[in-house]
Amino acid sequence: MSQKLNTKASGIIAVAVMCSRVLGLVREVLFNSLFGTASMGLFLIAFRAPNLLRDLFAEGALSTAFVTVFSQRIQKEGEASAWVLASKMMTLAAIFMSIVSLLGIVFAKQLISVLAPGFAPQDAAATIVLTQIMYPFILLVSLAALVMGMLNSRNVFAAPAMASSFFNIGSIVGGALFGWMIDPAFGQKALIGLSIGTLVGGFLQFAVQLPSLRRVGFRFRPDFHWGDPGIKRILVLMVPSVIAASAVQINVLINSSFASYVGKEAVTWLNSAFRLMQLPIGVFGVAVATITLPVVSRIAAGSDTSTFGPTLGKAMRLAVFLTLPAAVGLWFLANPVIGLIYQHGEFRASDTLQTGFALQFYALGLVAYSCIKVLSPAFYAIDRKWTPMLVSFASIALNLSLNYLFIFKMGLQHRGLALSTTICATLNFAALYFLMLGPAGTLESRRFLLALARCALAAVPLGFACWAGIHFVPLVFPKPVFWQNALVLFVTMGVAVLLYLGGCLLLRVEETSEAARIVLRKVRRKM
Repeated sequence: MSQKLNTKASGIIAVAVMCSRVLGLVREVLFNSLFGTASMGLFLIAFRAPNLLRDLFAEGALSTAFVTVFSQRIQKEGEASAWVLASKMMTLAAIFMSIVSLLGIVFAKQLISVLAPGFAPQDAAATIVLTQIMYPFILLVSLAALVMGMLNSRNVFAAPAMASSFFNIGSIVGGALFGWMIDPAFGQKALIGLSIGTLVGGFLQFAVQLPSLRRVGFRFRPDFHWGDPGIKRILVLMVPSVIAASAVQINVLINSSFASYVGKEAVTWLNSAFRLMQLPIGVFGVAVATITLPVVSRIAAGSDTSTFGPTLGKAMRLAVFLTLPAAVGLWFLANPVIGLIYQHGEFRASDTLQTGFALQFYALGLVAYSCIKVLSPAFYAIDRKWTPMLVSFASIALNLSLNYLFIFKMGLQHRGLALSTTICATLNFAALYFLMLGPAGTLESRRFLLALARCALAAVPLGFACWAGIHFVPLVFPKPVFWQNALVLFVTMGVAVLLYLGGCLLLRVEETSEAARIVLRKVRRKM
């Protein structure tokens, strides 16, 4: 019964995540087409300020720490005690995040001077206003994260899993409606409506979960007795996660600052490219990491740890097998993919070209990004949780130096920021790999390098198919319409994947059969 419940919950979450990502892409495409890349650059910087805190506190450290302590309280002291703890934490979060919101509104000018020092005065002024409107978003999303934690702890998954989809729906409908009411031509003033729509989305993300929370028995009562040991434990558990996440957020701040010197359009180009690059990471890298972590954790906790290193090495080889063809495909098909998805309305052909440059440089680091997703959590399994954090902090200095070199000395503009991100990710992976060799005993490095070489060789015909699709299809469709572009792109991708798999079979890449077995197992399970 429990296995069926877990399978059902996993299916619900998977569908909800996919729904949220599709709606997020729809939201971005719609607003890019309505406002254009220049205006959206202002909005993205303004939203980045509260969004950084969301990544740092609400949907990461706070949620994880709260679920851990809340679940333990239910098991040890019963539901009534757990609900009391929840009321205390909700009260504390509401007051603390309200103060943070007020500080963000008051010091918005200083925040934007750090996030976008290269903006012209009029652009900076507009961005400050948008930031002040959106800063209460951090309060709403923090409360939503706590509610999600409570519901998941009570085995309620559907409502919290769909909550982020309601954020996208609220921000799409609210942003378009309020933007049109303020400026029917969707000029820069209409960004105020888009900012209000973001708050509407944040409120919906919180409110849509409340009926389910009431059904499981929670009744909120303001409680200011924060000396509860549970509150203290939640705050203590948050510390390592917040410190580790801060390194990532500092790098985001650095990249935003440098992007502002290139131009407000560059912020949009980089954001759109990185969103597309995250798709294969989410589908392949995170999937392999999710499968691997429980296995290596059990091995690390047992008496015989001889299979820890080989298991981790095998997972990284599988990540290479899955993501390397995606990296090659994104390099060659960057412009067609971006053009098909984004090039509508105010998102011009020149925007497609510049976003394509960024995506190509991001794609160079796709394999490293995915391997980090697999390797980094393994340090937690062997109780070396500070190692990934220290490596991330070391990458900050490198990222800062490379950004300065590429932007101001070599004139690579926004492409330099994408390239810097890729170099940092690659060296980050190399450092983690080297530091894991000792504790793991072996990562089967020779097999890893052979797999990398064979997959790279198998990707040659894939790259040629993508190149041919770009260069020869226009001869058949000189002035293609949307459906022709879509058909050509999907056919090209299909042929390229078949050629890659054929090459892997000929080169005897063992991960080919492993991936086939995983797919067959899932198909049989569904049947």
